[in-house]
Amino acid sequence: MKNLSMVKLTSALLVTLSIAGCSVMLSGFDSKRAEPVEQAILTTAPNVPPPITRDYPAKVVVRLFVKEYVGELMDGVKYNFWSFNGTVPGPMIRVRQGDLVEMHLSNSSKNIMPHNIDLHAVIGPGGGAGASMTLPGHTSVFSFTALHSGLFVYHCAMPPVPEHIANGMYGLILVQPKDGLPHVDREYYIMQSEFYTTGKFGEEGLQQFDLQKAIEEQPTYVVFNGKVGALLGKHALTAKVGQTLRLYVGNIGPNLISSFHIIGEQFADVYGDGGSTITDHNIQTTLIPAGGAAIVQFTADVPGTYNIVDHSIFRAFYQGALGQLKIIGKPNPTIFSGKEADEPYPGK
Repeated sequence: MKNLSMVKLTSALLVTLSIAGCSVMLSGFDSKRAEPVEQAILTTAPNVPPPITRDYPAKVVVRLFVKEYVGELMDGVKYNFWSFNGTVPGPMIRVRQGDLVEMHLSNSSKNIMPHNIDLHAVIGPGGGAGASMTLPGHTSVFSFTALHSGLFVYHCAMPPVPEHIANGMYGLILVQPKDGLPHVDREYYIMQSEFYTTGKFGEEGLQQFDLQKAIEEQPTYVVFNGKVGALLGKHALTAKVGQTLRLYVGNIGPNLISSFHIIGEQFADVYGDGGSTITDHNIQTTLIPAGGAAIVQFTADVPGTYNIVDHSIFRAFYQGALGQLKIIGKPNPTIFSGKEADEPYPGK
């Protein structure tokens, strides 16, 4: 009878989730905590996992793996990345406040280094770093309850910690408030980071990590989403006039503060430091410390191409911290006229 009741309850939850349009899939039932079990939906930047629509806690299983690989830092420039799930930044994770999160970290036998994960969303020693220390050829598992809502970074914290971070091991985890976030039309994931290479900016070939540059906080590259040009041209963020946008922005550093800005836009709402409360309105530039995050929201009012920058502006135009937001739709001359005249000016 007990098993039958459990089956009925699970079936009922499946029906409820279907009706609610929930974007996560039940994969079982945790009898110890009497709650459903879900596999987390993980997305690659700039994509964001869909909003969680359920109104009860669940056990969410997150599966990450470590990949050490040679990839592109810039066209023609190679780098030996260490990563979560084979991307820099690692995947974005979305859970709900009160969820039990079961973390699985796998380290392939093909990798050289041991790795772990420190999630700033964890309340516990090392953010889970000690519990997830994983040798090549092994998988570690630990669990935590997402007590507080907000946008948090995660990163590898295996000694030497700065080098694991500098080589690409980081990402964002959103702990969605119990009541959810206000509806917006589009959500994007942006992560700023620095790379320290022996060669100069743009020098082709396989570049090695330069420890002395990192110690002196003199990055060769400052980029969004792990590569120069990751948000440019055909990779630009897009929206339509009238749509509302929410950007989840992280800055792993490992050294510099980000002065995050979109040229020609203002952030109508800012969740400062990645917290779950709107702290500011109508902000031009928001500071994001190394190891921190921010959530910004605004409406696309005028069509055009907008530059996304770190407004420590030499980083944008000489080190790579430059992206684009392309907004399409009808012009609105009452908000912005465009050039109305171009006349000779004779001076005095």
